Amino acid sequence: MTMLLFPLIIATLIIPVTLVAIFGITGYFIYRFVLRDFLCNRSVNATLKEFHIKKTQFQIIKEYHDFKGEKISDKEILYLQKRYRQHEPDQFLSMYDSIRDKSDPSKKN
Repeated sequence: MTMLLFPLIIATLIIPVTLVAIFGITGYFIYRFVLRDFLCNRSVNATLKEFHIKKTQFQIIKEYHDFKGEKISDKEILYLQKRYRQHEPDQFLSMYDSIRDKSDPSKKN
């Protein structure tokens, strides 16, 4: 009789736990690699819009590095864009201020 209960225990306990774990891990990866970046991007764009900045994240990074005299590839800019967007969103405002201060002739002493 106990040998007949073992497959029933497997079917009622292990299979649902495995399915929940698979759905949980899938949901985490969807959040981690898709949804989180989408939300960070939307937040940064809203901040740029709030300060009436018409440049994109890509343009800000490119111009900032051009002003510093550094030449970086588009691939590196995309990497920095994602990194700043997710980990250091205030960097865009700092870089924009640096660009604006250097290019604004009325700020020179």
